[in-house]
Amino acid sequence: MKKIILKSMFILSTALLFSSCAAGLSGMMSDSASLSSNNFIYAKKNVQGMSQATYVLGFGGMKREAIVNEAKTKMLENNSLQNNQAIANLSVDFKYSSFLGIVNTVKCYVSADIVEFK
Repeated sequence: MKKIILKSMFILSTALLFSSCAAGLSGMMSDSASLSSNNFIYAKKNVQGMSQATYVLGFGGMKREAIVNEAKTKMLENNSLQNNQAIANLSVDFKYSSFLGIVNTVKCYVSADIVEFK
């Protein structure tokens, strides 16, 4: 009986040792300023904001739209827009990670360029 318990504990410990976080990435892009003519300059390139939500057994955290809005708000807090400036080349990326399927983390990265119109 002890051998079965010890063998089971060894197998469980080995499986736990070799398990790791899983990650998946997805993203989308949309333009927020029309850059069809040559009447602008890049004021800042690749400004970024990040937001994170953690879920335990599917509970907790925020909805997808709230995570994106928080990341965009953080991006604009650190890089406020001046007169004649707009956001361009907006990109939203998500990184999903999981630990044993119990604790899941979603990170949202919003990045953009700030352009200034002449």
